Amino acid sequence: MELLNNFSQIEIESPSDKIIRQIKGLISSGQLNPGDKLPSERKLCDKLGVGRTHLRDALKKLEFYGILKTLPQSGTVVAGIGIPALEGLISDMLSLHNHDFKSLVETRIILESQAARLAARNRTVDDLIELDNALLAHQKKVEDDQSAVEEDLLFHVKIAEASHNSVLKSLMLIITPDIMSYFNQHNICSDGKSAKAVEQHQAVVKYIEANDEDGAVRAVTDHLSDIIDYVNGIT
Repeated sequence: MELLNNFSQIEIESPSDKIIRQIKGLISSGQLNPGDKLPSERKLCDKLGVGRTHLRDALKKLEFYGILKTLPQSGTVVAGIGIPALEGLISDMLSLHNHDFKSLVETRIILESQAARLAARNRTVDDLIELDNALLAHQKKVEDDQSAVEEDLLFHVKIAEASHNSVLKSLMLIITPDIMSYFNQHNICSDGKSAKAVEQHQAVVKYIEANDEDGAVRAVTDHLSDIIDYVNGIT
């Protein structure tokens, strides 16, 4: 049994994953630069040999992570300078050593705590509406017993947005997706923890709404306690 634990499940890349990897590769190599416009969906589908559903799924994820953005009447363009390269470096780091991953998670905890503090201080009515919407979207996926990884990520991004610190938000976008993907892949946040996460999200929003900075930090720390316990066990 101990030997079996050394093996991991084989992950088969979907067409959208392959598209994401290819676009990130073009950005990292400098063939795509900030502000560059992507070809039309039709041309990309013909070139890549995929259907529009796979392409749109890939573009949606890349935009969600801040690598691409859609401009009205201009199409899809490469977003901010520097972020894609850093995101790639962090992806590489995740495949290196356990202590690297531990450091990455510890950094996330620091960033999330400060994001929650600033959100409680700076949030607007519109921010609270966005947080409530993200909270409900995550809750619905959990209640329907569906994967809620992206909805969970979006909730934490909305906290960073409510902090009104653009650098903090960018750092969160760089770090958090790969961490959540790692935890999902290794089935770390399972065993009924999704329902618990919904309640913890609700507590975070309550303190942010009340402008309670210390309460928001405590709520986020409590929410991340399982992650803290996990990384503390990494040698």
